[in-house]
Amino acid sequence: MAIALSLVSALAYGIADFLGGIFAKRATPWQIAVVGQSSSAVCALTAVALFPGDPTAADLGHGAIAGLGGGFGVVFLYRGLSTARMSVVAPISAIGAALLPVGVGLASGERPAAIAVLGIAFAFPAIALISRVPDADTAHRGGVVDGALAGLGFGVLFVFLGQVSDGSGFSALAISQVTSVLAVIATATVLRAAWVPRDAVAWRAVVMGPLGATAQGAFLFASQQGLLSVVSVISSLYPATTVLLAAVLLRERILRWQGVGLLLAALAVTFVALA
Repeated sequence: MAIALSLVSALAYGIADFLGGIFAKRATPWQIAVVGQSSSAVCALTAVALFPGDPTAADLGHGAIAGLGGGFGVVFLYRGLSTARMSVVAPISAIGAALLPVGVGLASGERPAAIAVLGIAFAFPAIALISRVPDADTAHRGGVVDGALAGLGFGVLFVFLGQVSDGSGFSALAISQVTSVLAVIATATVLRAAWVPRDAVAWRAVVMGPLGATAQGAFLFASQQGLLSVVSVISSLYPATTVLLAAVLLRERILRWQGVGLLLAALAVTFVALA
């Protein structure tokens, strides 16, 4: 069940990220992030009203920190997707998102099978190949940086959602979504970026709310049933959906070495899933 939930999370994240990248090309990524995350918060709060659960103070604290990481991650992901190719930004963010929780899981005593460790090892050359861009391609180089920052934020999100206890319901998820909106606003303010969604295009991001809430909710329950070091890598499959949609609908070309990197990333996730 943990594997299935992780795959649901990956699918929902991938579709949401594709839409976020499209919308962020027509409005600022900060506006898209605020609307999308606010919509997710409404969905999560609705779920709490229906399934309150019994969260502890620690659960709510973990949810709040997870939201700070998620908000930081999503805004840099959308900024990267709006200026560089989706097939570059999304995979970098995904592998970065997987590495941090894997490290935390191993440090906390998790011991995945040998084949899972092999899969994790494939992630490192994958990062180098996927993030390699031509010297003249400054826009894509900026996308690499944004993808790395997004991966760091998502790694924090996965780590702290993975600490939420069973039986807590959706309360920690709701706290996470609310604090993610605050994180987006705070980051935009520090960078002096306009985040108030005045553009009508930005409000289209409201459709991303159910996807974001589904992705995080599926990951939350997957982490309660399986190893953090395993479910985080499987949930990081989300670029497969994003890149496929970008290739089919946007005609984005995947460079040869990036294709090798994507193959290594796929092998990394596959080995972990087979463990």
